[in-house]
Amino acid sequence: MRRESYRDRALVVRTHDFGEADRIIVLLTRNHGIRRGVAKGVRRSKSRFGSRLQHFVDIDVQLYPGRNLESVTGADTVAYYGSGIIDDYERYTAACAALESAERLATAAQEGDPWLFDHLTETLARMQQTKHPTVVLDGFLLQAMTHAGWAPSLFDCAQCGAPGPHHAFHPAIGGAACVQCRPPGSAEVPEEALHLMWLLNHSHWPAALQLVESAEGGHLSTTAHRLTRAHLQWHLEQKVTSLGVMDQT
Repeated sequence: MRRESYRDRALVVRTHDFGEADRIIVLLTRNHGIRRGVAKGVRRSKSRFGSRLQHFVDIDVQLYPGRNLESVTGADTVAYYGSGIIDDYERYTAACAALESAERLATAAQEGDPWLFDHLTETLARMQQTKHPTVVLDGFLLQAMTHAGWAPSLFDCAQCGAPGPHHAFHPAIGGAACVQCRPPGSAEVPEEALHLMWLLNHSHWPAALQLVESAEGGHLSTTAHRLTRAHLQWHLEQKVTSLGVMDQT
């Protein structure tokens, strides 16, 4: 049975060179989830659309279904988010972490749900000018985990529901932990770090940035990032390589 080609909006989340001139493209599409395709001849200088099949470009892509890989037969630029990102190392590494995390999170998303794609494009647009790219990344991750159904509890105890604020956090029980429920190895955290995470999770950006730029903001944002990363990787059950690269800088 011959399957029809189709078009969708997409962001490139990963690429691999294939053969002498082709490239394997991993796409987060708006309406079809993750798609893996081959773009033939795009590494040649005369390629019609090879320059569009790169990170930080929102494209209108045409795909033809295949047995193992789809064929990328066309791509038009909708928006370019690389300006302000690719020339700033901190923004670049944070944006790459957002792309890789989105690919991992998309495996749990349902086809036809445009939320993750839309959320990622909004994050890349915000990343272009922010002074706090790691904070923007953490907002993306927390909201994406909420959409996936495993947001951390940031006020009430995740185990027994005792009202907070609490001063311990462990991803194994789902976030904040009271004195009675905290398991061994729980992180001791200031309640304001959990409050910052709550603000980011609910898109209260002005209040979150005011907290980040306060006297204790550096410590709070570092703690919030560490907890967000721990919760993400616990539930994904795999490492997000780009997050490790970020934390080495």
